[in-house]
Amino acid sequence: MQETSAIPSHLIPSRQGRSGDDPIFALNAEANERKAKGESVLNATLGALLHDDGSLAVLPTAARAVHEVAAVEWAAYAPIAGLEPFLEAVIRDCFGHDPTLTKHAIAVASPGGSGALRHAIATFLEPGQALLTSSFHWGPYDTLAAENERRVETFDMFASAEALNVDALDEALERQVREQGRVLLILNDPCHNPSGYSMSADDWQAVVDVVRRHAAEAPVTVLLDSAYAAYGPADAMLNALRSLEILAEHALSLIAWSASKTFTHYGLRVGALVALVPDAEERAAIEAALSYASRGTWSNCNRGGMTAITRCLTDDALRPAVEAERAEFVSLLDARVQAFNECAQDAGLRYPRYQGGFFTTVMADDAPERAARMRADDGVFVVPIPGALRLGICALPAADIPRAVESLARALG
Repeated sequence: MQETSAIPSHLIPSRQGRSGDDPIFALNAEANERKAKGESVLNATLGALLHDDGSLAVLPTAARAVHEVAAVEWAAYAPIAGLEPFLEAVIRDCFGHDPTLTKHAIAVASPGGSGALRHAIATFLEPGQALLTSSFHWGPYDTLAAENERRVETFDMFASAEALNVDALDEALERQVREQGRVLLILNDPCHNPSGYSMSADDWQAVVDVVRRHAAEAPVTVLLDSAYAAYGPADAMLNALRSLEILAEHALSLIAWSASKTFTHYGLRVGALVALVPDAEERAAIEAALSYASRGTWSNCNRGGMTAITRCLTDDALRPAVEAERAEFVSLLDARVQAFNECAQDAGLRYPRYQGGFFTTVMADDAPERAARMRADDGVFVVPIPGALRLGICALPAADIPRAVESLARALG
């Protein structure tokens, strides 16, 4: 074949030099390869809940609901915005405690929580502008922003292990209002990925106060990424929702709703973006814009998946069965959280308050080097992020947590 090196790349400049591998999935692949060779490996990289025997934890009733969906439901197109019963069920799941709020809410289906995040980034920020989130955050926020010609800016997340750094948030909000004239603030709560931190009622009250002040100067949108909410402290999600309700009078309140973790069907790709909009004219405009965005990206979502999840949310027999099964999974995870807290405190590790959720994060300088040492010396796989090491407690049996903590302590010593 003739050399063509003198011809410019077919890739446009903004798409050149991108990595095709997600670093977390690459680490997971390496861990699995070493385990297949007979090595003793602890793999705390991926965000999926596993039983103690290493098998994927799947809610039996949710799985049954998926298998009972008729073939025609899997085969047929769904409406662009999503099946109406699904959207209504999601809104009730978020705001069903207050019928007035459900009248002010709209929703559009998305392929998982990632799709909801994509729509928010592309709809409520101009190209070239930056979303705002915490310094510790889920890495794909950066990918989603870059793919949609936006950026990510952060505020220093913690004032202490027990409190959100609201002063840093205040400063970042002021800067973005001044420099770009609008704000999209993404808060991953409860059970923040990667830190494991769940915001307190005091945290949320402080967030409401600073957001309300800046929203008087420019359009401010607050997006709650609630992917792990079902595994957090009992009152944590209620604190978040009540805060969004207060903010809705001053800012745009959004929720990235996902069935992936809540119903343990990660590959089903069922999610939604929910917006709480008191003004009827604005509500109609946002609903139309989100539906248009769906048509221009994925067209429509998984009809069979929406049908199954709707049943799990609304069926008088299925919903309580799912909730009972999920409670067992939460207990499984809570035992690991307790084991980690006990071991980590004894080892003197520095990490934020951890009350539940799939992940926790241990503070570390030179995180890539520390993680590499753990892999090489101990066969313990964690995810290095700027300033910390993320552990997927969701994937570690409680009996293996002391080994993971010992490895962390050695690597950080």
